[in-house]
Amino acid sequence: MALGLLSESVVFAEWMGRCGEALAPFVGWSLVDVLGDEEALGRVDVVQPVLWAVMVSLAGLWRSVGVEPAGVVGHSQGEIAAACVVGALSLEEGARVVARRSQVIASSLAGGGGMLSVGLPVGVVEGRLGGGLSVAAVNGPSSVVVAGVVDVLEVLEEELRGEGVRVRRVPVDYASHSVEVERVEGELLGVLEGVSAVSSGVPFYSTVTGGVVDTAVLDRGYWYRNLRESVRLDEVTRVLLGEGRRVFVEMSPHPVLGFVLAETMGAVGVDGLVVGSLRRGEGGLERFLRSVGEVYAGGVDVDWKAVFDVGSARPVELPSGGCGR
Repeated sequence: MALGLLSESVVFAEWMGRCGEALAPFVGWSLVDVLGDEEALGRVDVVQPVLWAVMVSLAGLWRSVGVEPAGVVGHSQGEIAAACVVGALSLEEGARVVARRSQVIASSLAGGGGMLSVGLPVGVVEGRLGGGLSVAAVNGPSSVVVAGVVDVLEVLEEELRGEGVRVRRVPVDYASHSVEVERVEGELLGVLEGVSAVSSGVPFYSTVTGGVVDTAVLDRGYWYRNLRESVRLDEVTRVLLGEGRRVFVEMSPHPVLGFVLAETMGAVGVDGLVVGSLRRGEGGLERFLRSVGEVYAGGVDVDWKAVFDVGSARPVELPSGGCGR
């Protein structure tokens, strides 16, 4: 979904270039070359670093048109990108975290686990979990992800589907945010040794802790917890809404969290705006500019001169004179 922007936006291409340079010491492939390679993107140790680069680069593009974050939230690996966006991690540190961690997942965690999206409240889901399963994420009031060993997960999926519950298998073969991650704790802490972060002036709403954290704590231990513990997106969304936040922009190649944010907004009785950046099948500059227009219509200031520069627009003379009948 980023190929269009890569050829149409100088700003996006520059950010992708910087991310590619940061990733180069840790991976054996070229960021630009794998963007259109579906086989390569099927590997967790490729797709996660690529997604990180796209998220960071989209944030750079949004900033280039005057849209600055008042706070950032990351979902699972999205926190690595969020930390880079607010300057808590350098691009080089962010690249190391996402590349090395995804390599551990591929080599030592993948193959025996799975994840299942369930359309029920977390309290109900917890009551249905057997041994070997964990609540991996609470995304919304009725949007929970369960992770664990495949055979137990399949039993739960069959039971819930038979009861008419909305369920969907997440297309991965590992169980992030579950007890399974504890098997690779030592390995993860080893490859992330020395990771350091600094405090940010932009609030970082942690989906590990459920609230704002000083980003100086984003060390190797935090990034292990980020993979092991449940994603508390619903809780963080409620915190943001309680603080009066009403506009959310998703930095991703396709919006996947907008509907759960809208679900949480409805549960707490507030109106808000959730806007994506790109969409599947709409990965170019036109889609991005439509998203900019949606944000502006929602009350966010936009630097229109910068937008016109991005879109290669040109000024035109407006009609003058009176209006006749």
